[in-house]
Amino acid sequence: MENVTDRISNPFDMQPPCERFVPGYGDANADFHVVGDHPGVHGGVESGVPFTNDAGRRLQETLVEAGLLETAGEQPESPRTYLSYIHMCAPEDGEPSEASYDDLERFFDAELRAIAAHVLLPVGARATAHVLETYTAQAWKTEIDMETLHATEIRGSGFLVYPIKDPAEWDDADHDRLVESLTALQKTDFRREADLGRFSAGNDPYLVR
Repeated sequence: MENVTDRISNPFDMQPPCERFVPGYGDANADFHVVGDHPGVHGGVESGVPFTNDAGRRLQETLVEAGLLETAGEQPESPRTYLSYIHMCAPEDGEPSEASYDDLERFFDAELRAIAAHVLLPVGARATAHVLETYTAQAWKTEIDMETLHATEIRGSGFLVYPIKDPAEWDDADHDRLVESLTALQKTDFRREADLGRFSAGNDPYLVR
């Protein structure tokens, strides 16, 4: 099912229980969903867009090079990609509490399932652990070692997962590895859809995963 909206920022009108938050941004029917931790890590409180501090901009520019974004900046053009955080509220001081993560998980989960992207790109250890634990059956046998997991494919429950090391910790090899991996992915049938329209009346396709 396709989401019908012309809103790029907060297309599902999420209203979390906090005054300052950074909602999801991008294509509501994206193929790629970039998942960060919280605004205190990769910015967005001033711009209202995830991944707009220095480390976030480095990630954006890499995604432009890999073909997932058209432009980088405070309002990136992203016709194929959606950007959001597992904890969209901006912490008042330091890191969010575990209770706060638990409370905001319902907003992230609703957004992720509404977008229904084919590829999840969790950024950093916390987002990677959450995505693997919640949306794959791989968490029990996967050590959260971002050096090893960076830009590698993990199959989830209806998703492909490509963890990304925190861009604040990258060297040039990490940048190149991510560009090469995402470029190669797009040359494959990463959507993994089957057309069941042939079993129904009419000529319209009916694509399922």
